[in-house]
Amino acid sequence: MEIAYVCEWEKRPKSNHCPSIPLVCAWSCRNLIAFTTDLKNEEDDKGLDNDFIINITRPVDLSHMIHIIDTDHPWDVYSINSGHNEVISCLEWDQSGSRLLSADGDGQIKCWGMTEHLVNSWECTQSSSVEGDPIVSLSWLHNGVKLALHVEKSGSTNFGEKFSRVKFSPSLTLFGGKPMEGWLAVTVSGLVTVSLLKPNGTLLTASESLCRLRGRVALADIAFTGGGNIVVAATDGSSSSPVQFYKVCVSVVNEKCRIDTELLPSLFMRCTTDPVRRDKYPAVTHLKFLTRENSEQVLLCASSQMGSIVECWSLRKEGLPVNNIFQHRSPVVGEKQPMILKWRILSATNDLDRVSAVALPKLPISISNTDLKVASDTKFFPGLGLALAFHDGSIQILHRLSLHTMGVFYGSSGSSQRVGEEPAIKRQRAGGPTLHFKALQFSWTSLALVGVDNHGKLHMLRVSPSMGQMLDMNTLLRHLLFLLEYCMVTGYDWWDVLLHAQPGMVHNLLEKLHEEYMRQNQALQQVLSTRIVAVKASLCKLSSATAARACDFHAKLLLIAISSTLKSLLRPHVLNTPDKSPGDRLSEICAKNTDTGFGFLRDGASLGMLREMLVMIRIWGLLKPGCLPIYTATSDNQDSMFLLFRLLTKLWLCSRDESHPQDPDETLIDECCLLPSQLLVPSMDWLPINDGVITKIQSKHPLRLQFGKPYTLPGVNPNAQVEVFRIPASQRMDHLRCLHLGISPTEDSKACTRCGCVTMLRSPNKTNAMRQWEQRWIKNCLCGGLWRRIPSTLT
Repeated sequence: MEIAYVCEWEKRPKSNHCPSIPLVCAWSCRNLIAFTTDLKNEEDDKGLDNDFIINITRPVDLSHMIHIIDTDHPWDVYSINSGHNEVISCLEWDQSGSRLLSADGDGQIKCWGMTEHLVNSWECTQSSSVEGDPIVSLSWLHNGVKLALHVEKSGSTNFGEKFSRVKFSPSLTLFGGKPMEGWLAVTVSGLVTVSLLKPNGTLLTASESLCRLRGRVALADIAFTGGGNIVVAATDGSSSSPVQFYKVCVSVVNEKCRIDTELLPSLFMRCTTDPVRRDKYPAVTHLKFLTRENSEQVLLCASSQMGSIVECWSLRKEGLPVNNIFQHRSPVVGEKQPMILKWRILSATNDLDRVSAVALPKLPISISNTDLKVASDTKFFPGLGLALAFHDGSIQILHRLSLHTMGVFYGSSGSSQRVGEEPAIKRQRAGGPTLHFKALQFSWTSLALVGVDNHGKLHMLRVSPSMGQMLDMNTLLRHLLFLLEYCMVTGYDWWDVLLHAQPGMVHNLLEKLHEEYMRQNQALQQVLSTRIVAVKASLCKLSSATAARACDFHAKLLLIAISSTLKSLLRPHVLNTPDKSPGDRLSEICAKNTDTGFGFLRDGASLGMLREMLVMIRIWGLLKPGCLPIYTATSDNQDSMFLLFRLLTKLWLCSRDESHPQDPDETLIDECCLLPSQLLVPSMDWLPINDGVITKIQSKHPLRLQFGKPYTLPGVNPNAQVEVFRIPASQRMDHLRCLHLGISPTEDSKACTRCGCVTMLRSPNKTNAMRQWEQRWIKNCLCGGLWRRIPSTLT
């Protein structure tokens, strides 16, 4: 494992106390990270408002704040004054990665949503509470969508075989089988509370005891079954007490939420029955299901001040032994032996150093014995390991079933040491506790870890797909390609996969990704058409050899969007072929007609779209001349649209068959070269600047960043804001509206967190056609990335 970057609070005067104690962090499928800090004593609070660099203009109480960043701009932290009165104990993203739940030690639960779909602007949309009852576990209800990733079929040409939908019932359904949204929480007094989001926006809440005899719950976790039930694991914190499991069923009866609970088999940790370790680890410090969608496997960690031990348990069906009295009874035909569910230990570690945090992988791979053998044969290790952070600052990756060590990270103190500072060991002796992680989370492809340490620093670590094994380049490429395909199918962000794509791999990844895409059926290709272009564009930015191609892919995204918008405006008076839309008929006619008078060199599909749009614009221009574009030509009697259509058609004829492309003849090339002398074609400087960190951390050297202070590019004033436009003191461009904003824009703008595309936040247009275009990009950019607000005037 290697550090990708480190973000930290501003350095403060030396103190014997930690400036802040991070409690929880959560990583969404859109690569947004939420984390919290909590002040522990008055000394920590001194001078905090001056030293904590965040974008606020008034002093606020930072002790119960939620901080949200996107992984490519980690310095741009958005801090929410949460309004929680006690320590924030839980943070949970929803399945779409656009909403966040927070819960505290006073029983307050809040739901946060993006304001105007901006990742650095959030507001509380709903809240519920169990007064005075601290929340120990929190989860969104399951929406019934579960995808399986089949490693054994990674060589298949069909995406449907590699990634398949698993039959899984939602926790609660509305009329017609639509999943009902809501959340579930477990309190320290043994209550389970459910809040349901009704279609009209109101909340339906209910609370129920986990069992008749309520007791203290120090730790709990929540999992879901395929039948729509919820399973809660709970412990009172003592390793000598049983770990209890409960089945929870949620329903709506007569417009009221109803909760039914049932006691399931429990277990005692193995270390408490071992005479050597009976009193060695008195406290259970971590309790987690291996996955949220598997309630039959659980991970337990018991600790003392000196060390920890980790155990993995599995729920299995076993035959119930029959008393000797009934052994000689003649069996009845068809009678089966009675079965019971019983927890059995799968594996346990030896004595470990004291564990400070645990992270479990989110990649949905199957972990049966067969699949484990396949993983060993294919050397595909992402998703097989869980991470343990220790109080000495190290992190270990353990196999999540056998608990064997797969990789070790020996702490960031030395690797993240600043130039001119004392060695890490000397600094630790001088004062303050050892640097260690208080919170740890895997990314959604398990290729990265984020951790927040006891000094308030946020660390991003790369986790190698090979887990330290020696892999040849082709195997590594195949694994990265497999995960890129997984992100395309699911719609998840692929930023963490790019962490491992070195510049020399980019060309091969592009070629293989295109080959796999072209092997899919037409329906799936249409669904993934924009996603694959966005993936290609982000890959191209990683290498200087392919950076120019990124501009072509961004232009293609715009071309696809304009084409679909114009086709959606086609409305026939009489539709003689009800099985085909006007847009389909246009594509069919333009594909058959090769006459250059009727009217990207290798990209036949894009050239075909351009021809179709020229035909539409020409026809609309006959009805309303205002629809025709204005060209600056060298000759007054030149038909510019005819000229463009003729050249496009000739180029299209050479490249429409991708399997057998033809080289254009020299006459056609000469005509294209003469075009600038016949027609003034404005240059389209489309490619937005790369202001994220993904292109800066391809080397093995970690970056050290500070919250609120953007990463300084070479030769740029370190006190200046990062320039999100191309050239300082040049015309700014709204990339979606193709408008010039001037040298110093006064309008509020937003930028894409993925590609850097910039557009105005407010629409200057009043026409319905333009508003229809702009409505397409309210939630996401052309490439599918999220928006973040940028200042109106850059200093």
